[in-house]
Amino acid sequence: MDTTFYFDTWKRFVKEGVLDSARLNQRILESWYRCKTEKVNPYLNKAHHVLTQQELDGKKAENALLIELATPFLKKMDQPIKESGMMGLLVDPDGYVLSLSGNDRTLMNARRINFVEGVQWTETEVGTNAIGTALQAKEPVIIHGPEHYSVASHQWSCSATPIIHEDGSLLGVIDVSCPVESSHPFMIGMVTSISYAIEKEIASRSYKRELKLIQHATVLAETYKNHLFIVCNYNNMILSASKSILEKNPRVIGMNVFEFLHNKYNIDLEMPFFLKEDNSRHGTCFFLSKIATEQSRIFVPHSTNSFSFQGEAGVSQVFQNTLQKVKLVAPSDTSVFITGETGTGKELIARAIHDNSPRKNGPFISLNCGAIPKDLMESELFGYVEGAFTGARKQGYKGKFEQANKGTIFLDEIGEIPQTMQVALLRVLQERKVTPIGSTKEVPLDVRVITATHRDLRQLVGEGDFREDLFYRLHVYPIEAPALRDRKEDIPHLARYICQQSNWNIDNLEDVVDRLIEYEWPGNIRELTNVLERVSIMLPQWHGSLVGLINEVLPTKSLDILPTEENELVKPLKPREKIQRDLMLDALKKTKGNVTAAAKLLDIPRSTFYKRLQRFSL
Repeated sequence: MDTTFYFDTWKRFVKEGVLDSARLNQRILESWYRCKTEKVNPYLNKAHHVLTQQELDGKKAENALLIELATPFLKKMDQPIKESGMMGLLVDPDGYVLSLSGNDRTLMNARRINFVEGVQWTETEVGTNAIGTALQAKEPVIIHGPEHYSVASHQWSCSATPIIHEDGSLLGVIDVSCPVESSHPFMIGMVTSISYAIEKEIASRSYKRELKLIQHATVLAETYKNHLFIVCNYNNMILSASKSILEKNPRVIGMNVFEFLHNKYNIDLEMPFFLKEDNSRHGTCFFLSKIATEQSRIFVPHSTNSFSFQGEAGVSQVFQNTLQKVKLVAPSDTSVFITGETGTGKELIARAIHDNSPRKNGPFISLNCGAIPKDLMESELFGYVEGAFTGARKQGYKGKFEQANKGTIFLDEIGEIPQTMQVALLRVLQERKVTPIGSTKEVPLDVRVITATHRDLRQLVGEGDFREDLFYRLHVYPIEAPALRDRKEDIPHLARYICQQSNWNIDNLEDVVDRLIEYEWPGNIRELTNVLERVSIMLPQWHGSLVGLINEVLPTKSLDILPTEENELVKPLKPREKIQRDLMLDALKKTKGNVTAAAKLLDIPRSTFYKRLQRFSL
């Protein structure tokens, strides 16, 4: 490798910000730009953030599984790397070096730049390096000589590979480093093979755990022959089930437990399974009872005091199904991901999950991620200590996560969170700990996380704007908030409820129900609220009818008419459509133009009747 060229390239980038991207590895190019953005010191001659022995012992305890898995492989490569003038390192997901061994001379040189156990060797701490960049890119990385961003590592060659847990989370990094003159191509192959072996061991252990769960299920099947049950792993994936469930649902194995239960079964009893080795929970058996009748599948909140919903539930089947999902997930601690258009009431759904959970007496903290400036988001979420930065409060500030301890945090518009914060948020979700800005003390968290967005996060993941690992960490139990146009039968109930809550005196609302239902409501419940507020303000000075005022306030044509329906206006009607049109005209004549009565006469939903009115230009 031409180190002179790379040194010249580095020097020009550091001094002038100019980079010949065509001649630099893409990962290094991306890393250099990240370092410049984070204002990493390129002239840093050694690392500064090193844990105390007590803090290091705590880190080792946290990463006991990683150390246990990696130690046998590190011992096997210890002699070859010593003889080659190298050293091997095990690093945790936060970039802290947990263990370091190898050639004595190399270790001595490493100490000069604080490359020791307990040091944090991330991009933000020491610039582009194999460990930090592998943590960022989640793939094997080689960084040689002046490819490092800070001068502290310019005399080193490093190869690192991440270790990925089977659930997609980052377990740690294996690294081999040496002085530039001792570098050898086999370094990257060595760390990659060790990482692969550790990942295989993780998979093997998981397989053995799942076999134990299946054995448990076999015993349960013999003991409880007349009971319905399913057995799930720690990811809530179904591994086994009772005979009667398997016969009726042959594809149940591999399904998510909550999707399987939805509208079909109630959980009567939850039985956890623990590993004898470390007493950790590795699976659960759910004893079930079938929801008896079709009628009982419709969940009506007002019919029971056991469910709380701070809004108007209405009568539509689509929203009752949404509330049934809420009722099902509320008692658990599962992360919930709410999707839906703007104005559909996603926060109300989140609040209902909290209010019906064991955390209901704890705080419910809501934050709109799209409304917080990017440079303030870290302090808003994680807090800060006194003197952390200019303008910080004297007593510091508890971030939203800490405020939500023992309760629920609701992160609305999660799709707006910047890339840098996605990494920090992922770490908090994995470790359930938060470190306020300016502090070295971690604060343990006991929070349930609910997120929401109107954006397509899968598309954002595909475009590289949202981390895939964070998506799967959040997207555990999805709930959709239906658009108002899909639950139009709820509009009369919602309108009355909104007026009552806001003390708006709009009499004879029933006179304008047809007009409210006719409109497509692209802004959903929020737009309905706005319209009713405008009506309440204008009504005292209005001299016409309420219908006239509604027509004055509402757009003359919905913004949300589907193009397919518009295109059909110019097409000749098919024979079946002509019959439908004639029947509708006849029904309208019989009911003297009353759309609600005409739809009832034809025994079709009112929303369908309105759509056909548009399609047939009636």
